[in-house]
Amino acid sequence: MSVTAALVKELREKSGAGMMDCKKALNETNGDMDAAVDWLRTKGLAAAAKKSGRVAAEGLVAVAVDGNRGAMIELNSETDFVSRNEEFQNFASTLAKLALDADDMDALNAMAYPDTGRNVAEELTQKIATIGENMTLRRMEKVSVEAGVVVPYLHNAVADGLGRIGVLVGLNSTAGSDALTALGKQLAMHIAATSPASLSVEDLDKDMVARERDVLIEQAKASGKPQEIAEKMVEGRMRKYYQEVVLLEQTFVIDGESRVGDVVSKAGKDAGADIAMTAFAQFNLGAGIEKEETDFAAEVAAQLGN
Repeated sequence: MSVTAALVKELREKSGAGMMDCKKALNETNGDMDAAVDWLRTKGLAAAAKKSGRVAAEGLVAVAVDGNRGAMIELNSETDFVSRNEEFQNFASTLAKLALDADDMDALNAMAYPDTGRNVAEELTQKIATIGENMTLRRMEKVSVEAGVVVPYLHNAVADGLGRIGVLVGLNSTAGSDALTALGKQLAMHIAATSPASLSVEDLDKDMVARERDVLIEQAKASGKPQEIAEKMVEGRMRKYYQEVVLLEQTFVIDGESRVGDVVSKAGKDAGADIAMTAFAQFNLGAGIEKEETDFAAEVAAQLGN
């Protein structure tokens, strides 16, 4: 019996196994769907389907830098224990390196995973089956510069290029790499501490700005100020808002007084060449993932009928 794409798709949906594994299972069982599922189970490849609904909010952030380009990925697991697993750590590191040549997540998932005959998405399914926890490749980000450096930083690092908070900083300049790297490391530490929403005021999400402005205007009007006075008051408050959420407007945490944009400018003067911070990326492990809260006492009571 010929194995069609529709059969492979059906088996993949039933088992959660990778496409190539599903195709092989169907070939081994002459297209018998139930037998193919059993074949995958005996190989430990169908187990991933049962784990796919479980929340994965732990794991690692991994970074990789090659010359003037850098990439960062977040690989999640269910428990912190698994993030200390050498196989998991090697997987995360490899994914970050592969991401250097991927345009987006779809491209990364479709890339060939080294020495396996599987793509990244299929290798992830394989890892879920062998490691025994649900895992997700959640996101990736890239930073590059025309000239200069991309500086990585990991907070709470567990191994080289692996940690719980990851930052990439892009500095475009003809200045020496040592000076740029030192500056980039300080900027990255600042970003890890403050989590800015954007690099510059111009980059800030327009909807976010509009919402903030509307709230401030309503607050000013509620205090009894007329519209024109309220709008003038808001301009000063918006400047304060930018100082809180925009990287180049923030107060540098290293010295507690300088504006970050001024720190970059001064570093350029000291180095004898202009320095432009062109981009940054930050991942906080598990940020935005709603973790399950389990009340074990309530579960036991329910099972006992109390």
